[in-house]
Amino acid sequence: MNTIAVYPGSFDPITNGHLDIVARAAAVFDKVIVAVLANPRKTPLLSVETRMAVIREVLAADTRPLLDHLEIMAFDGLTVDFCRRNGATAIVRGLRAISDFETEMQLAHNNGVLAPEVDTVFFMTSVANGYVSSSLVKEIAAFGGDVSAMIPPVAQRALAAALGER
Repeated sequence: MNTIAVYPGSFDPITNGHLDIVARAAAVFDKVIVAVLANPRKTPLLSVETRMAVIREVLAADTRPLLDHLEIMAFDGLTVDFCRRNGATAIVRGLRAISDFETEMQLAHNNGVLAPEVDTVFFMTSVANGYVSSSLVKEIAAFGGDVSAMIPPVAQRALAAALGER
């Protein structure tokens, strides 16, 4: 059986924590679709095209064979609808802390009602990346702080360019 999972997110920008979850999910599922949210109702710092290009570049530089089973796609709307359109039976989510669990559990239960055939699988973020979030990265970078330990260099360059345009 070919198992397909969707790892949805804004990835604005992608962090080392996200990449850790991607790699671990790729070791469990036959295929993982990194689904970049292209929600026109939200205003991310990086365009969906930039976010996808950054993810592609970061993953292309990774030499681990398990990452050959990844696909990067943009989506809008319900995650479960995207899962159905792409034959996915699982949604991958990362958890950093108890506070994440409460929100994620609510989403998982709602998704389970909307699409009982799609399960949510949680991966605990590694200890090294447990404090990292895209929002925090953007805030630190906006004030000139060093985010090099939190995001890959290509994401750092895209973030710096976007902040420079503001």
